[in-house]
Amino acid sequence: MRVFTVSDNHVQDALSLPRALPANAYVWIACSRTFFKSEQQQVQQTLQNLTGHQLLDLHVSDLLNGQLPSRFDLTSYYDILVFRRLASASRESEPSTSLASLKGKGKLSGPPALRRVDTNPIGFAVFDKVLLTVHPDECVIRDAYAARLLAASTQAQWASTSSPHTDAPEISDDRSTGARGIPVSPADMMLRMVSQVVDVYLDLRRELTRQLDHWQSELINPDTRFNNWSALLEARLSLHHLDEICEDQRSAMQDWLESLNTWAPPTASALIKEHEILKVRSRDVLEHIDRVVHHVRRLEQSIETAVQIHFNAQSNRTNETMRTLTSITAIFLPLNLIAAVFGMNFEVIPLLHNSAGFWWTIGSMLLIASTLAWLFWRKRYLARSGR
Repeated sequence: MRVFTVSDNHVQDALSLPRALPANAYVWIACSRTFFKSEQQQVQQTLQNLTGHQLLDLHVSDLLNGQLPSRFDLTSYYDILVFRRLASASRESEPSTSLASLKGKGKLSGPPALRRVDTNPIGFAVFDKVLLTVHPDECVIRDAYAARLLAASTQAQWASTSSPHTDAPEISDDRSTGARGIPVSPADMMLRMVSQVVDVYLDLRRELTRQLDHWQSELINPDTRFNNWSALLEARLSLHHLDEICEDQRSAMQDWLESLNTWAPPTASALIKEHEILKVRSRDVLEHIDRVVHHVRRLEQSIETAVQIHFNAQSNRTNETMRTLTSITAIFLPLNLIAAVFGMNFEVIPLLHNSAGFWWTIGSMLLIASTLAWLFWRKRYLARSGR
């Protein structure tokens, strides 16, 4: 568990739960799902002391559920958002939702990038002055954002205490993940972490595109024999699973944005600006999710098109082979007819007892074969189509 007290230009990291809400600041309580399950009463009492309210039992069950899809719910005192993120199998040991676990199978046999389509939920409970987040054990999203938040605080304090000509320490400019600047409210911090989660899906697109393009080239290449159909099926199912995950995320963010639009219009200029920033960030997250959904669906269509092209090419090569064999058969049919005529058991057959009959027959057979071969070649029956 990690606790942060956030004010305008200062972020304080603590290891214990606060007993009272600091003045002109808000609190971020980031705990693992294991800690939240074992210390549920302590966390609930802290929320009671800080906000005057506790989480409902149904929402506590949602935060503890490792299989819950992305969803949004609200009460009169707080909002609940569950958002699924990509899991890191090498670091997280708790059960997660993946295609293999849903189907009761082992590891996916598809490309390595598709094996990363394994997700765990992050729960957000957003109060007016408190943000409670419930993460998987050893959550990289929590640790990465905490480091960026402390770095932003360091930069803000350096800027406020140093002269204008003093060079401030540089921080990577990552607008979408909120690495620059300190969130002004718990809702703003929640949206920045959600945006960081979605950006991981955006990074996954490049690996998916590169690996699936390799399969498409194998499917279309006429010189290769594609036999990895089971892995291709697993890849298509994984893409479909990723599409469902993103659709749930999109639905949850749309519900959050609709709830945000129902808030009472603020009167102070600072609050109006904060409210507009929340709307902008929410629409930005929705736009990123739409980009992921669009890319996943385009990859599904590309795989389907490549499979159809593969079978069409196989059918075309089969037709060319059958056309060539048919032409060769047509060339030898007259020759078989001549051989069959001279093989009849009649006493009188023209040229049968002629010393030149054999050569006349062979010559006529060669002439007929050459004529038919030339005719079929002119009609392109014996020519292969270009690749």
